[in-house]
Amino acid sequence: MTVPFYGHVKQYHNIKPEIDANMQEVLESGQYVMGPMLKRFEKEFADYHGMKHAVGVGNGTDALWLSFMALGIGPGDECITHPNTFFATAEAIWIAGATTVFVDSDPRTNCIDPSKIEAAVTAKTKAIVPVHLYGQCADMKAIRKIADQHKLLVIEDNAQGIGARGDGFKIGELSDAVCTSFIIQKNLGTFGDGGAVVTNNDQVDRHVRRLRNHGSEKRSCHSFGFNSRLDDLHAGILSAKLKHIDEWNELRRKHAARYSACLKDAQSITLPYEKPGYHHVFHLYVIETKRPEHRSQLLAFLNKNGIDAKCHYDIAIHQQEGYPWGKGARIAGSIANAERNAGCCISLPMFPELTAEEIDYAISKTLEWDRTVGQA
Repeated sequence: MTVPFYGHVKQYHNIKPEIDANMQEVLESGQYVMGPMLKRFEKEFADYHGMKHAVGVGNGTDALWLSFMALGIGPGDECITHPNTFFATAEAIWIAGATTVFVDSDPRTNCIDPSKIEAAVTAKTKAIVPVHLYGQCADMKAIRKIADQHKLLVIEDNAQGIGARGDGFKIGELSDAVCTSFIIQKNLGTFGDGGAVVTNNDQVDRHVRRLRNHGSEKRSCHSFGFNSRLDDLHAGILSAKLKHIDEWNELRRKHAARYSACLKDAQSITLPYEKPGYHHVFHLYVIETKRPEHRSQLLAFLNKNGIDAKCHYDIAIHQQEGYPWGKGARIAGSIANAERNAGCCISLPMFPELTAEEIDYAISKTLEWDRTVGQA
């Protein structure tokens, strides 16, 4: 038996008439860039978040650094985040000209640890950039409290947590901007790339709209800007999919519960942790081997047996050869938890269209390996 990691084609076939109708509408309109379908999706996406504005951009990385620029973050500023996430979080800070400051992650959620943030704040600190890693919200109440005490901005990297909630808060209500990615593998993904900035700040909305379109607010009038526009075909695909996102997230949660119930007695791995009162949407279902040397063994065993498990993210950002040290980044304190997560993580297949048989097969092979390790 084989168990794929992604279910993109299955998902397309499940709602093919809806997606095809939106794409046909765009094609027949003759308006493919900055057209009515984009405007429609932006309103739908803002409404989904309960926020005033959503601005479609070229990808999630652009969403981040355009937000940084709109909020005045640049050379001489520092932004605090954590290193056990995708490279783009820190890369966007670098592109904006600011310095990334890495603090440790929470040992259970693997999101940024709020208790480590305050010690990293300096006179140069301009913003905190929490990542809702794997589909679980960071502790935004604690982060907002620190930000208010030090007069800092908060920009949420929500590439992985559309539809997630915290205990008494929603994504976006405790920050200055929320940045997301629509690349195909996300919970809400288009057939290619895309991103968005969601905000209640009128000035951020206006500034990002200018920046994404060559600094233009009206035809033939330009200032400093870029070319980073979500096109209408992608907006149409996303509009069709957005209607199903909560249903799909519930299926992910159901699959995660099945994994966790059956793997809870495994001796060699730890399972994902959902904070009480939080609504985890399981963009990824990430287990960790208790010993780093076991990660490659388990991954190879699963792959050999037809289970397309992967690692997210097995090289922490500060351990990447291509990251710009010196003025580009610094580490504040121990980051042992983040390094452990990077060194031990394995993502088991997780997408809404997984079948019970596929999940049970992945579980059976993980337990088979666990028994072998326990006997060694």
